[in-house]
Amino acid sequence: MNNASPTGFEASGQRLWLDYLKPYIDDHFTDVYGTAVGVINPKAKFKVVIEAHADEISWISVHHITKEGFIYVRRNGGSDHLIAPSKRVNIHTDKGIVKAIFGWPAIHVRNGKTEVTPTLENIFLDCGCTASKGRSGLGVHVGCVITYEDELMVLNGKHFTGRALDNRMGGFMIAEVARLIKQEKTKLPFGLYITNSVQEEVGLRGAEMIVERIRPDVAIVTDVTHDTQTPMMNKIANGDVACGSGPVLSYGPAVHNNLLKLVIDAANKAKIPFQRAAVSRATGTDTDAFAYGAAGVPSALTICRCVTRTPRGDRTPRRGERDPPDSTPACARYATATTSVTSSSGPQRMKLRLDDTTPRCTSCCWPWACSVRCGWRTWPF
Repeated sequence: MNNASPTGFEASGQRLWLDYLKPYIDDHFTDVYGTAVGVINPKAKFKVVIEAHADEISWISVHHITKEGFIYVRRNGGSDHLIAPSKRVNIHTDKGIVKAIFGWPAIHVRNGKTEVTPTLENIFLDCGCTASKGRSGLGVHVGCVITYEDELMVLNGKHFTGRALDNRMGGFMIAEVARLIKQEKTKLPFGLYITNSVQEEVGLRGAEMIVERIRPDVAIVTDVTHDTQTPMMNKIANGDVACGSGPVLSYGPAVHNNLLKLVIDAANKAKIPFQRAAVSRATGTDTDAFAYGAAGVPSALTICRCVTRTPRGDRTPRRGERDPPDSTPACARYATATTSVTSSSGPQRMKLRLDDTTPRCTSCCWPWACSVRCGWRTWPF
C-alpha cells in the first residue's frame, strides 16, 4: 500500500502485485505500457476479465522551475490542488527520492480581504534549494513525478486511510480471487484474466489497450466510490452510499444489464450485502474502455470499498468490518461467488447466454446474444 505507483510510472507497483499473484496463476504477461495480467486456465477459448487499475494520481514537475529553485507542477491525473499546501511529497528522481513540501504564505502575511485560494498557477514545491544549481544536483528536473508521502494508517481499528486506495483495494481484491480459487482447488471452465491496468487516471488508457489484446467475452471491473455520509456531501446529487455496508453495484449505459443481473443473483445466493449506484452516460472507470472496446464486451462495474477523499488520502473499511465470521473480505467472496455462478455447467436458467460453439453470437457477431437482436443462446461450456 505504501509503494508509489503514479500514472505512467507504475512498474514498481506492478512488480509487487505480480509477485503476490504468481503462486496462484498459470501464466502471466505485461503489455508495452505496463498493464499486468495473471491468467488461470489460459488455453480456454472463453475469456473472463476481472480488472482493477494500478496507477495513482500524482504530480509532474513539468511546468516550471524558477531560478530560486521553486518548482511548479502539473497534474498527473486528478490531483486536488486545494489540499496541496503544506503537504509533504516525494520527488522521484534517477538519484532516488528527494523530499519536498508544497509551500504557502503564512497566515500572518496574508490579507483576509484579498486572500487567494490555491490553484494550479500558484501552488509550488520547496525542496530546500536556493538556486536551480542546487536543485539539479539532487537530480530534480522537468518531468520528475511527485507523490504524497502519506502511508497507510488505521482509524478506530476498522478503517484504512492512506494514499492510493483508489485503486489498490481493487488490485488486492482481484488478486484475492486468484488466491481463493487456488486455495479451494476450483477448476474453471473458462480462462480467467486477472488484470491490473495502467493509466486509468488519465483517460482509461491502459484498459483501452489491454482489451484489444485479450479480447475478453466478459469483464467485471472494480473501482472505488465516495462515502456520502460525510459532511458536505449531497446525497441527492451523489447517492446514499456508506463505508462498510457492502460493495456497490453500478447501473448505467456501459453496464450490461443481464451481466449485472447475474452478478446480483450471485451476491444474493451467497448472502452478500451490496449497495447500488447510478451513473450518467459514462462510468468514468475502466468499465467504459472494456464495454466499448474489442467490438463490445459485456461489462459490469463493482465498487470494492467506499472511499472518501480527505487531505490525508482515501478511507475504506478494514477487512472484516460487517463481513461474516469466515474472515474472507466481502468483495473477494462476492467475486468468487460471481465466478461460481458463471462457471456452473448445470441446467441454469440464466438470461445471459452464449452460442454453444463460439464465444460470439453466430447470428449477429455480438459478444453476448440479446433478446432484441437475436434471442437467447446457451453457454459454451
